[in-house]
Amino acid sequence: MRPSLYERVWAWLYRQAPYFFILPFVLLFCVFMVYPLTSSIVMSFYKSAGPRNSLFVGWGNYAFLFHDDLFWKAVRNTLGYTVGFLLIQIPASLGLALLLNSKSVRYRDFFRYAFFSTHLVGNVFVAVLFMLLFAPRHGLINRFIGAVTPWGSEINWLGNPRLAMPAVIIAGLWLSIGYGMIYFLAALQAVDKEFYEAAEMDGAGSVAKFWNVTLPGIRPVLIFMLLMGTIGAFQLFELPYVLFQGPGPDNSALTIVTYLFQQGFETGDLGYAAAIGWALVLMILAVSVVQLRTTRATQEN
Repeated sequence: MRPSLYERVWAWLYRQAPYFFILPFVLLFCVFMVYPLTSSIVMSFYKSAGPRNSLFVGWGNYAFLFHDDLFWKAVRNTLGYTVGFLLIQIPASLGLALLLNSKSVRYRDFFRYAFFSTHLVGNVFVAVLFMLLFAPRHGLINRFIGAVTPWGSEINWLGNPRLAMPAVIIAGLWLSIGYGMIYFLAALQAVDKEFYEAAEMDGAGSVAKFWNVTLPGIRPVLIFMLLMGTIGAFQLFELPYVLFQGPGPDNSALTIVTYLFQQGFETGDLGYAAAIGWALVLMILAVSVVQLRTTRATQEN
């Protein structure tokens, strides 16, 4: 006996049910991820003056990048920020986590929340806050420097090209050290206590336990923080843009994303902005691959 139409439709729906469940995700992914990314690749081969006036230039936008002095200045500024930020943020976050993981510290939960809470306010709020803190003479940072050093309190953090990127690094550290501390705290608490007991039985001191037990135990989180910190630093935009109300004196705070924003939304050349964006993607990919291979090589050795 042949199944009825109702039974055939029900059987078909039963077989296709998994596809109906994943269909909303596929549609959203295609609309908000695949289509914009594909459009940006195509757009990078055009020179545009607004969204409606475009001229196909092929690889011209990418070729112009190699001779664009402002782009390479943005790359140098971004690399300088990345190196300076990570050299301080990773050790500071780890040191703070080690301190607040100690049972001898009172009110640990309060201090953990206090240090992490700086990350909750966002880049724009921190930029506005540090505009006031960096103010000459009346800013708290300058007043503190004037109180403890003979340099005075007239340091022009936001007007001196040499101090622009250090000012961004200071603001970025205030925002991010507590964030990194939480990850390192979780990693420290996951290290097996038996390893420390075995090291103590072998006569290891605090330094030896740190190098031979703690660091290997938190290594995956350390690599993760290094990788995420690098990606975040390469994407820096809101903090310096709001802090200096632009690229800073003599473009000293110009980052790659800030330059992308200028070209795309101030100049109106969306094609060149798309080319800058994909150049940034390739730089982040290259740096990430180097970091991952280096850390794997260290583990194998």
